[in-house]
Amino acid sequence: MIYLSLPPDAKREPRKLPFFLAMEEFAARQLEGNYFFMWQVDPTVIYGRNQVPEAELDMAYCDAHHINYYRRKSGGGCVYADRNNIMFAHIADCRDVTSTFADYTEAVASMLRDLGIADASRTGRNDILIGDRKVSGYAFYHVKSAHTGRSRAIVHGTMLYDADNDTMCAALTPSGAKLAAKGVASVRQRVTTIREHCDISLADFMAFARRSMCSGEHILTPADVAEIERMEQAYYNPAWLRARYTDNSDSATTTRIPGVGEISVDIRMDDRRIDSIALTGDFFSDADATRTMLGAAVGIEATDTEAIVHAISPYIDRAIPGLPAAELAALISRAASVEIGRASCRERV
Repeated sequence: MIYLSLPPDAKREPRKLPFFLAMEEFAARQLEGNYFFMWQVDPTVIYGRNQVPEAELDMAYCDAHHINYYRRKSGGGCVYADRNNIMFAHIADCRDVTSTFADYTEAVASMLRDLGIADASRTGRNDILIGDRKVSGYAFYHVKSAHTGRSRAIVHGTMLYDADNDTMCAALTPSGAKLAAKGVASVRQRVTTIREHCDISLADFMAFARRSMCSGEHILTPADVAEIERMEQAYYNPAWLRARYTDNSDSATTTRIPGVGEISVDIRMDDRRIDSIALTGDFFSDADATRTMLGAAVGIEATDTEAIVHAISPYIDRAIPGLPAAELAALISRAASVEIGRASCRERV
C-alpha cells in the first residue's frame, strides 16, 4: 500500500470529518492503486448510511457539548471520534467486498500483533479485538473509478489509541439488542484501547502503523486538495444529512440477525400490496443494489413471503452481504402484518 499525504500547506488548518470522507472518495475515484492514510478530528459522531441518528446518538448532548455529527456513505454502526483516537482509511481495487474487507482488517490485526499485542484479532464482521474487547471497527462501500470504471473499495474506521469513555458513552446510545448480542451491558464494557496494552506514544503508534502498512508515499497536489474541498460540501448538504432523519421506531419492525446486524423495516402498502420499503440499521449494504432489490418487491402482496423471496433473491447477495433472502422476506411480511393490524385498529377507532 501507498501512504496518501496532504501537501504541507493543506496540513496547517484543522479539518472536519467530511473533508477526510471526501479525500477517501477522491482517492478511490481519481487515483489508481492501493492507498492507506490516517487522520484525527475534534469530537465527532459518525453514523452509518442506513441508520436513524435519533436512535443511535444523543443529539441534544452532542449539541450541548459541541460534538459534530455526520452521515457517511458506508453502512455499519455509529462511532465516536476525537483526538484520543485515529481514523484509518484504505482504498483499493475491489475483487469482491468480502475478501477486500477481510484482507485489510487482517492486515490491521497483524500490525497490532507486530506491535506486541499478541491477542489482537479480527472478527468475522467488522471489528478488531484485543482479547474479547473492541479496539477498532470498520465499514466499507465502493465506487467506480473515473478512469477505468472498475469497482474501488473504501474501507474506513476508528483505532482507539485512547478513549474519553465518559463522553463516548454519553454521546452514543446503541440499542439494548446490539449490546446484548455482544454480551455486554454498555459501550464502556465493550471497548479497550492501545494504551491499555502497549506503552507507546500516539505519534510513535501512528508512525509504526504507517511503516507496517505502507511501502511508499503519494503526496496530493494543491489542485487535488481544491477538488476534495469541493467534494466535501456534499457531506454538509441537509438533504444528505437528513435523508434518514425520520424516527420510525413507532412503525418499523426490527430484528437483529447474527453476522449482518440490526435491520428495521418500515413498509407502505396500497391495498395490501407493497408500495415502498425503507430499511434502516447498522447493516452493511450496497446502496444501488439495495434500491434495485426493494424496487423489485413493489406490487407484490406484502404478506406473500414466497413471492418476495423470488423477487429479491437475484439482488440480495450484493445488496446486503450475508443476509438470506428468506429472512428479509419474513421480516418484510411481519412488518406488513403489523401495519395491517394497526390499520385495522385505526379503522375501528
